[in-house]
Amino acid sequence: MNQKRIQARGFTLVELLVVIAIIGILVGLLLPAVQAAREAARRMSCSNNFKQIGLAMHNYHAAYKQLPLHGAGTGIGLNTPNWWQRGHDASKECLSALVGLTPFMEQQALWEKISNPNTETVNGNPPPGDTGLTNPARWPAMGPSPRNFNSGIGYIPWATEIPTLRCPSDPGVGLPALGRTNYALCMGDAPSPWHNSFKNGNLTDSGAWAHRAARSVNRGVFMNRRESKFRDILDGLANTIAMGEIRTDLGDRDIRSAIQWAARGSQAVNNNPSYCKDMQFINPEKPTTWCANGDTGCVSPQNGPDRSRLASDNRDCRGGSWANFRASVTQMFTTLPPNSETCIGQWIDGPGTLPPSSNHQGGCHVLMADGAVVFMTDSVEAGDPRQGSVRMGQQGPRAPGKESPYGLWGALGTKASKETIEEQLNQ
Repeated sequence: MNQKRIQARGFTLVELLVVIAIIGILVGLLLPAVQAAREAARRMSCSNNFKQIGLAMHNYHAAYKQLPLHGAGTGIGLNTPNWWQRGHDASKECLSALVGLTPFMEQQALWEKISNPNTETVNGNPPPGDTGLTNPARWPAMGPSPRNFNSGIGYIPWATEIPTLRCPSDPGVGLPALGRTNYALCMGDAPSPWHNSFKNGNLTDSGAWAHRAARSVNRGVFMNRRESKFRDILDGLANTIAMGEIRTDLGDRDIRSAIQWAARGSQAVNNNPSYCKDMQFINPEKPTTWCANGDTGCVSPQNGPDRSRLASDNRDCRGGSWANFRASVTQMFTTLPPNSETCIGQWIDGPGTLPPSSNHQGGCHVLMADGAVVFMTDSVEAGDPRQGSVRMGQQGPRAPGKESPYGLWGALGTKASKETIEEQLNQ
């Protein structure tokens, strides 16, 4: 009787290699798709956060008949004569508008800590002895000035990370920043030190000339230490940007988040928004970063004219404190298009180009005054980046009240300059 032999057959080496190659190709094709899906989810979450902030802004206006004040808080305090000096006894009108929004975005418990004296600190030690409230030492109502991180690090509210104020696409965490934010207030299209001119250093009224100067450049929805209302937005709520998304400083010299402080004349950036680029502060071999010592074809901050330097330490960094009203931290302008360089022309408390920015591909979110969230591309029409901005004392296209010289982008940042918006932004 013949018996058939059954021979087991396995994969040959060639077949195995082919299968492995096919799996590798599939994984290579799948991973970018997974990453893209994750970023799409993060971008949607970022947009939803902005919608919540917009709703909070409208609810605040409905309750108080004005928008939250940018540069709010208690007065000068007892220990220092000027608002920019360190001290724990008052917030020195250095609070951002985001502080006033806290009870309107599900942060009532945090607001109660801010609005009442308390003894809690980050490290568990007693508050410092210069708070003005002793036996025992307590933080004052509305807290110490958030402008001074080094001296105010123990105040829990300023160190609190609020999820609504963070975009999931931004990886920034921890020091040197303290309580980061990815959303900044729109101040218009005219960066000038005169934005701070409504009050003197001791927070007294600055007088008629300074008020005229401040009004000529405060063309956005929000102003420093000056109330704003929806009725002031004559160009229409749907045509005016109220806030913009920003990247937080990661210490990587990125031109979108590390502030280049040119320390030039007081109006250097107002006269030429491309000042830092023209001074060759950007690395031509890696155009998303500022020049560093040893780079060729550019000027590093340490060697720049008039003590030019990067302002990315723990007091000045972009998005470094949601409670801080400082221009470099929680303000944005519609002078240069999104994701352009951040450049300040005089002192670090003054404004500069400070455009919105993000880690999303091709643009960033902006919040319109009517509450709509729009994704604004980097290629938005933005006029001449070397055209000087509007301010008092200038003539022609720079005269006070003139239309924005920065095209559609600049027009969206002004509230009452009578530009005609012909684009459908949210469709």
